[in-house]
Amino acid sequence: MNTPDSPERVTTKLQRRAFQTFFVMLALLVVSATLTLISVEHPGNVVVASENPTPFGYTVSLLLFLMPLGVLAWWFLRNPTLQFPRKAFWWTIGVLVPSGLVLDVLFGTTFFTFENSGAHLGILIPALGGSVPVEEFVFYITGFALILLMYVWCDEYWLKAYNVPSYEEEAKSIARIVRFHPASLILGGVLLAAAFVYKKLVGPSPEGMPWYFTYLVLVAIIPAAGFFETAKPFINWRAFGFTFFPILLISLLWEVTLAIPYQWWGYREEALIGISVGAWSRLPIEAVCVWLAVTFTTVIIYEVMKVWKATGKKAREAFLGMQTKQAATACPT
Repeated sequence: MNTPDSPERVTTKLQRRAFQTFFVMLALLVVSATLTLISVEHPGNVVVASENPTPFGYTVSLLLFLMPLGVLAWWFLRNPTLQFPRKAFWWTIGVLVPSGLVLDVLFGTTFFTFENSGAHLGILIPALGGSVPVEEFVFYITGFALILLMYVWCDEYWLKAYNVPSYEEEAKSIARIVRFHPASLILGGVLLAAAFVYKKLVGPSPEGMPWYFTYLVLVAIIPAAGFFETAKPFINWRAFGFTFFPILLISLLWEVTLAIPYQWWGYREEALIGISVGAWSRLPIEAVCVWLAVTFTTVIIYEVMKVWKATGKKAREAFLGMQTKQAATACPT
């Protein structure tokens, strides 16, 4: 006679099934969208008859992030009894926002163009090799904040039934948070190799290197290679899916129908792989991948920060399993 599974094993199975279900849903969406989009053999172009067709369009479009972010923040303020690890939240913001700012300051002019000067306020921030509009910085700050706050709202309220019930108990059983996940490193290596080969041997513009895709892979794979093994059991995959798909929809609406056709921003061919979606104003594949990478990284880092805070340990001990001298002397021999 089969013995019933323990509650821990049941929870693990449900988490694994939710993880697999999300990626099956994503695969179905990608395959069906790809087959539909490649049927467009002769894509058209938007003909703009005005020198300034979208006055301050980029500036106003930031409301796509700012309005839901404001509503979620207001909701949390109206529900102060809802408990969630606020320190983990702010630590995650403190880690992620600089990565977006670094992208703009160091690589903004290498990856992107901003030809429609009438679409933004005209406030330019110095960057390596030139300058970028201040809207770019607001874009990344609010983007990370919205993704994280939406995931927290789903995890702690809307889809709370599917999060880990005994978080602190399970977190304290982890000897160290940094645990190598070889599959992530292999996947990253394969993706980078494929991008470089396509760029140089197959793509329409072999000049340059696929630096933007390289940046995205590193941003997603480095946290995954070090932390995914630890974070995976704690991630609320239903909350992840609820967060990812609306963000993807907003980003595609933003870029495909507005930003690319009206040149709020564009992409430098020499920094891209060379794969683009003709039916979507030749949107580069990197622009589709970016939000999966950003959402994935945001959730992993947040869950890692939650685990760290739940252990009650110092950072060095929690992440590396190395006790400080004070902790070591306090332990009985």
